[in-house]
Amino acid sequence: MASSHRRDRARQLDREDPLASTRSEFNIPSKAAIASNRLVDKSAASTTGSASPVDGEASVYLCGNSLGLQPKRTVTRLQQYLSTWATQGVQGHFKPLDDSPLPTWLDADARAAELIAPVVGADKSEVAVMQTLTANLHFLMSAFYRPDINGRHKIILESKAFPSDHFAVETQLRHHGLSPETSMITLKSPHSEDNVLTTDDITSAIAEHADSTALILLPGIQYYTGQLLDIRTITAFAHKHGIFIIWDLAHAVGNVPLALHDWDVDAAAWCTYKYLNGGPGCIGGMFVHSRNSAVSKDITDEKPEEGYQNRLAGWWGNDKKTRFVMANRFHPVGGAAGFQLSNPSILDITSLSASLEVFELAGGVSELRKKSLKLTAFLETLFNEMSAEDKELFRIITPSDPNQRGAQLSVMLSNGLLHTVMKELEARGVIVDERKPDVIRVAPAPLYNKFEDCVDFIEAFSAALAVCRAARS
Repeated sequence: MASSHRRDRARQLDREDPLASTRSEFNIPSKAAIASNRLVDKSAASTTGSASPVDGEASVYLCGNSLGLQPKRTVTRLQQYLSTWATQGVQGHFKPLDDSPLPTWLDADARAAELIAPVVGADKSEVAVMQTLTANLHFLMSAFYRPDINGRHKIILESKAFPSDHFAVETQLRHHGLSPETSMITLKSPHSEDNVLTTDDITSAIAEHADSTALILLPGIQYYTGQLLDIRTITAFAHKHGIFIIWDLAHAVGNVPLALHDWDVDAAAWCTYKYLNGGPGCIGGMFVHSRNSAVSKDITDEKPEEGYQNRLAGWWGNDKKTRFVMANRFHPVGGAAGFQLSNPSILDITSLSASLEVFELAGGVSELRKKSLKLTAFLETLFNEMSAEDKELFRIITPSDPNQRGAQLSVMLSNGLLHTVMKELEARGVIVDERKPDVIRVAPAPLYNKFEDCVDFIEAFSAALAVCRAARS
């Protein structure tokens, strides 16, 4: 397809896009800004009217799989939070303000859970906004990994899991006096050089090790290849063999529709700074199915600790009716909220909730998925239409089946090209991310990316490959 035809087609798709307006909800970095080494006060620049790196042509930002862009309303909500703190002090915990859209700090986590529940397909009682991703995985494993050295003691995960997941599993095993060499099973594809695992690969491994496996930890979307796993089928197969399964949804949450309750998922954890746009290192989230988080005894019972699933405990997980009594007697609130430890960062929750308001505005993840499927398919088509000499230098390792991927396409470059490609893309105002030694990940996020962004990327990518060829000749 000629360049002008590609661009015309992209512009037509953008005109037809029912979610085109959500782009205006985000701060899109300009090309001048991403090339600048100065910290720019965006608000000051807009009020003075002076030229600054904030102004000018928008960059092509295709990196929502690593860090989502900032919603414009985040600044407004954070200023409201700061104003509450400045004018109310400690009263902000309990005192609702008539002209503020924010909940009291005591109820901020509950409000965030209410907003995120539909994003993950859960009842609000089954989710908690708390801690960070790896910490939440540890908390879940501390509650649900119960190894028996003479029976079930193994943990299954993929061999190419995100390193932090490996670290968490290895240290959990050692915490129980076990060895990763004997108690950790890492899944490897017998037929894919990129370790793209089929559902059969996974279920076969589960069946093989079922009698000795106590826990499974898998990603909803594999961070490196961008493969979307069949969460529902794999969960059901694990349950058929009596195995508890935890899902790491870092790359799936806010990216693809999830139905954690209906899929009978045991537990899951996620971060909120990728497709959820909460901000760098923002607070994480946790799902615990209602059957795994019930509290069966009343606060007045003699031994309330016998009425719930054991877990690491902290005062914020204690029932609100007794939380401030300050008695040394833990009785968790029912649901995932009972797994909380410390009072959460209101700064983080406010930032996350601002983005979740935009998800509501867009009609939820199902509507975003419709656009995402079209965006990613369009990008794949543009890759496939590149010149033969360009295509000799890369291949897409993400599954081509739309049902096996989210917004991300991972591109394996020929050996030694990564540094030059990344440098040339950045010089052209294009932001993607790299995974050494040879992969770039390109992720058009439907909340703020346009179809024309895909054309801009392909043209910049082709130019970068031309530089690579020239350097080789």
